[in-house]
Amino acid sequence: MLRPLIAANWKMNLGRTEQALALVRRLRPAIAAVESVEVAICPPFTVLPALAEVLRNSPIALGAQTMHWADGGAYTGDVSPGMLRGLCEYVILGHSERRAGHGASASDEAVNRTALAALAHDLKPIVCVGESSAQRDAGETHAFVGRQVSAALAGFETSAADRLVLAYEPIWAIGSGQAATPAEANRTIGLTVRGAVAECLGEDGAARVRILYGGSVSAENIGSFMAMPEIDGALVGGASLKPEFAELVRAAGG
Repeated sequence: MLRPLIAANWKMNLGRTEQALALVRRLRPAIAAVESVEVAICPPFTVLPALAEVLRNSPIALGAQTMHWADGGAYTGDVSPGMLRGLCEYVILGHSERRAGHGASASDEAVNRTALAALAHDLKPIVCVGESSAQRDAGETHAFVGRQVSAALAGFETSAADRLVLAYEPIWAIGSGQAATPAEANRTIGLTVRGAVAECLGEDGAARVRILYGGSVSAENIGSFMAMPEIDGALVGGASLKPEFAELVRAAGG
């Protein structure tokens, strides 16, 4: 059994220190009692140092929302893995919002290079994959998502499995209020995502990789997703921005 991970993606919200600290200080005591799931918060870069300090020796982990693969150089506006090392444990890579708006810097090749760089700097990548509504309607989910996974994991060793997280986030479900059904998400995660991981890392490696569902996750539906055998947690967007996120975590923990 893999310990489930509930990761909060704050996106471009709560980026002022006082906002972030106010929420985390309310969440920390409420979440601390839920030991059956791991919780990670991925805030904007602007508040990572402050949250790292207040969450020191806390069961709540921190993550960044993206990074560059290079250690340094002429990459205006980017953040290197060395800058994140010691500040956080996780880093989200390849989120569909970045794939759509950042061109070559968020391509499959870039996601792969950045994921390898994360591992090399003792960061745990949360690699996002997912299909659009048009691809889903055309019956291309399996082929498209499978290619994304295979491209992201090129060159990975099986030993990386314990430090790797994948998040299946169908683009059509993100922020729409229209979540995939638990059965649909479970089928895609098991057959497509974990199947592609097995081709890259072997069956043993695939069994050790946590695969999350993301897309309109709420306190009301998280229990249904967690009941599915292939789903190892959730990547949560809008529902993670309020103190009620603690209710979602408690529901995920059963």
